[in-house]
Amino acid sequence: MNKIEHIGIAVNDLQSAGNIYEKLLNTKVYKIEEVQSEGVKTAFLMNGPNKIELLEASNPDSAIAKFIAKKGEGIHHIAFEVDDIRAEMKRLKEDGFVLLNEEPKLGADNKLVCFVHPKSANGVLVELCQSVI
Repeated sequence: MNKIEHIGIAVNDLQSAGNIYEKLLNTKVYKIEEVQSEGVKTAFLMNGPNKIELLEASNPDSAIAKFIAKKGEGIHHIAFEVDDIRAEMKRLKEDGFVLLNEEPKLGADNKLVCFVHPKSANGVLVELCQSVI
């Protein structure tokens, strides 16, 4: 794993949260997109080298909707950049981590992604991200 790629924050209202984080971080949302396969709308902000991803449910059955219903708004996941997502997935499985998907899938910001179950990482949902060329 190379670095923290971003921190994901679950929000009820992407526009409202975007306004708050723009003021907080003194920067603008630079990208908004919808990932239909995950039932989520995302907004990205940069603060120096750090990236924040705001996540709003676009589907009431999505993981974000369920997360907010159970825990409320807040930090949802931490994502790590990797060079070879399949190799990292293999390594983690061999080390006993439980992955939430068997194959990487296309996520927001043009990344291949895979999630590690929170029960495998002390209650933290971990995302692996590999840039798609």
